[in-house]
Amino acid sequence: MPKSLLIVHSSARQNRSHTRELAQIFEENWTASGGGTVTHRDVGVTPPAFINEDWIAAAFTNPAELTEAQKDVLAESDALIEEIKAADVIALCAPMYNYSMPAALKAWFDLIARVGVTFSFDLARGDVPIEPILTGKNLVVLSSRGEFGFAPGGERAHLNGLDPALAASAHYLGANAQDMQTIAIEYQEFGDTRWEASVAEAQARTKEVAKKMAA
Repeated sequence: MPKSLLIVHSSARQNRSHTRELAQIFEENWTASGGGTVTHRDVGVTPPAFINEDWIAAAFTNPAELTEAQKDVLAESDALIEEIKAADVIALCAPMYNYSMPAALKAWFDLIARVGVTFSFDLARGDVPIEPILTGKNLVVLSSRGEFGFAPGGERAHLNGLDPALAASAHYLGANAQDMQTIAIEYQEFGDTRWEASVAEAQARTKEVAKKMAA
């Protein structure tokens, strides 16, 4: 049975977006390699709601005791989580904004991190009470950065607030952070030959990863 793919866009740009271009390359090679259905969630164009006190109260209420109003509060979260559950592969299109993730993507993560739904919490486990409920997902990050040197050992690795945050949240998606694959275009603000080489390398890697994940 063909695998299913969820692409989550978070770029504020609809045009001239490198992450959207990488996503298109990924989808084209996914489909050409026998991959199955593709679902798009565009939080860059349509940002999810921020969590508030009503949302938190509803999320921590026994599902059997939810009021209709609380169910309405959780409806967007429910829809986002169902998309994740249905996917075998999740492609997060995450440009680096001010050394971290776009606010819309953080809001998406806040809505899908649900106790009793995407993770369980049990103090009987001692100092590691959180355990993921979803499993078996493959996660690829398609990113772009204005500067360069954000990989481990790079000159700006200490400024990289994006990759560690995505790795820390991977378990909410049912993915293993150690298996997360990150493809990033760098040197965007420089626009020189280094940028051109970075774009070419990222596009080639995107094609390769898409083909492997579709198989």
